[in-house]
Amino acid sequence: MHTAFFFLAAALFEIAGCFAFWAVLRGGASALWLAPGLASLVAFAAVLTQVDASAAGRAFAAYGGVYVAASLAWLWAVEGLRPDRWDLLGGAVCLAGAAIIVFGPRG
Repeated sequence: MHTAFFFLAAALFEIAGCFAFWAVLRGGASALWLAPGLASLVAFAAVLTQVDASAAGRAFAAYGGVYVAASLAWLWAVEGLRPDRWDLLGGAVCLAGAAIIVFGPRG
């Protein structure tokens, strides 16, 4: 349960931080958005270290699937674009891969 919480929190911080940069560099938003964007990216890195995993690479790999799915939720909730069936299928495949990494038996 803690792992899912930390993955979701990390995704929110990373997407928000990257979106701040997107808004400034691609959307013409004020450069003042970069400060909370940077703070959000720092929070992302700190939160991701709290995931219960035996190796950083494994945690990062599993997080990648959560990031993809959370990005599609952001697309819909924040950007107002509904994910299409290919987005949803891709997100499901990524989440399945993340689940295999997190819950796979280790010897």
